[in-house]
Amino acid sequence: MPHHPPPPDSLAGVDAWSEGSVRQRPWPVRLGRVLMQWRPDKHPLWLRLTVALVLTLLAAWLRMALAPAESGGRFITLSLAAAVSALYGGFRAGMFSTVVGMLVINYALVKPYFSLAFDDPVEAFWLNLWHLITQLVVVGAIALMQRQNRALRRATELARRTGQRLNDTFEVSAVGMAHSHIDGRWIRVNRTYCQLIGYTEAELLQTRFEDFTHPDDLATDLELLQRALRGEIAHYSIEKRYIHRLGHVVWVQLTVALVRQPDGAPDYLIAVVQDISHIKSVEQALRTTERLLSQAQVLAGMASWQADMRTRRFLTLSGSHVVLDLPAAELAAEELRAITHPDDLPMVDRTWAAAVKGLLPYNIEYRLRIRDEYRWFSVRAEFERDASGRALRALGVTLDITGRKQAELEIRQLNATLEERIRERTQALQAAYDELESYSYAVAHDLRSPLRIINGFASAVVEDEGGLSPSGRQHLDRIMLASKKMGELIDGLLKLSQVSRGELVRQPVNLSDMAQRLLCELSATEPGRQVHWEVEPGLQALADPPLVEAVLQNLLHNAWKYSARTPQARIRVTLDSLDGVRAFCVADNGAGFDMGRAAKLFQPFQRLHGPHEFVGLGIGLATVRRIVVRHGGLLKADSAPGQGAKFWFTLQPPLER
Repeated sequence: MPHHPPPPDSLAGVDAWSEGSVRQRPWPVRLGRVLMQWRPDKHPLWLRLTVALVLTLLAAWLRMALAPAESGGRFITLSLAAAVSALYGGFRAGMFSTVVGMLVINYALVKPYFSLAFDDPVEAFWLNLWHLITQLVVVGAIALMQRQNRALRRATELARRTGQRLNDTFEVSAVGMAHSHIDGRWIRVNRTYCQLIGYTEAELLQTRFEDFTHPDDLATDLELLQRALRGEIAHYSIEKRYIHRLGHVVWVQLTVALVRQPDGAPDYLIAVVQDISHIKSVEQALRTTERLLSQAQVLAGMASWQADMRTRRFLTLSGSHVVLDLPAAELAAEELRAITHPDDLPMVDRTWAAAVKGLLPYNIEYRLRIRDEYRWFSVRAEFERDASGRALRALGVTLDITGRKQAELEIRQLNATLEERIRERTQALQAAYDELESYSYAVAHDLRSPLRIINGFASAVVEDEGGLSPSGRQHLDRIMLASKKMGELIDGLLKLSQVSRGELVRQPVNLSDMAQRLLCELSATEPGRQVHWEVEPGLQALADPPLVEAVLQNLLHNAWKYSARTPQARIRVTLDSLDGVRAFCVADNGAGFDMGRAAKLFQPFQRLHGPHEFVGLGIGLATVRRIVVRHGGLLKADSAPGQGAKFWFTLQPPLER
């Protein structure tokens, strides 16, 4: 953008015009200007006095060389030397030249020559006095003129710099600036103003501000301008919109000042324009956020507030007291305490005092009386503090949680009812279970006597009737075998029922020693078998010792039995892991079983092998399962036909491991 020339009445313009015109003047004029701008103070005093002395002596030599001493005009030549000395060295140099010149004149040009004696002392006195006064006036005038010239140069330089600063301020300002006539025609505009609305300087100077002002804002601007012209206001500031050259809206802060002529008539306008589009965007975003926040508060039943710690007054924000149906937007602390539930008031006072001191966070739930009913609220607050930590203001949110509290109350009531029903059902089940256990025990116990009688009479018949036919003897053998089998089943049933009866007493148990003893007993029953067993030392558990021994006895008996047909039988008792829980493991390399039928594995009297393969009742693993469950543990098996079997069991609930 081309640079604007300064107004013709500015000091900077005068100075620039003067410097340009000097270079066009003839050399005598330029020499005179140089002499007028000479600054004696730039040179040291000794140099100025030396120059004055040389000039004075040179002038005296010229005077004596060009004219005899008797000729007139003694002081003229030396007066010229004093004037030149004053021009070069200032007042002191000029007066120094005057004094030296007077000495030379009275010594060399006054009779008797080359002496300081005078024929007429009175005449000599008045002549020297008059010369001194004349030189004092001349040298003083020269010094005064030089001082005024220096002051004028400083003032001119200051005016030039001030004008330049004003011009720079106008041109490179970060805000738009413009001068315009009263009728709207532009005088000058700066670069920022042009960039603000997208026009070049030449294009903008062809317009008026009405041409790119938004139509909705033009009337307000013109009205304020007319008020300024009528003298009602000196200036005005408004927010308005410009239409950018590309068509979009630019929000600006416009400040207009009216400059008047000395007679009070309007002269021209100064306009300062600042782009506030970003501020307007932020304001719009804030308004949108406030609307969304207000809607969220209504939907959530939440209110925001602040409290002045000095006045102890609570003020809700954005009208959120309506959300909570509070009686007013601003409440005193005593008014809030008056509507707080009496049972909650001590807790509220205690927590608030601790939070104000910074000892606890303020996050509580309590009840307020709203429209003659108590409602539950959750209240949280944070505190603004000074440098010493003293609370100045609290900012908080309050949420209506009455619905949640009612739901919690209903859940507690349902839980209490459910717990009572469960307790009643458990008691009924326990009673039925105890009755069933007693019945099973009684039935099993009462069946033993008839079986003993049947078996006894069958044996007596065999002994007394030696002449029985083979078929009769075979029938009696079957009766005796069936009664024996029935007796074993009754024993198993009694044993299974006894496992579930009585109190569980946990004690420290060394499973390693117990397993070693049981394996030795099994080995003693079959001395001819070669079985390699391995028991990990240090296996400890907290359990009921007789029941744990029954677990190991059944598992080890099964391992011993089902590995009977394996050439190199092995049995291992080790510590392992079951689903991430510490567990004990009994493993063998015997016959194994099909995991597809494992659902029957722990059921009473269910067997995965036929009687012709391995003898048994199918009660052992059911007993193990019942004992493990009574201890709160887990039981798991893994096997494959011909590849042995593994049984893992724990004796503690999973949460207590």
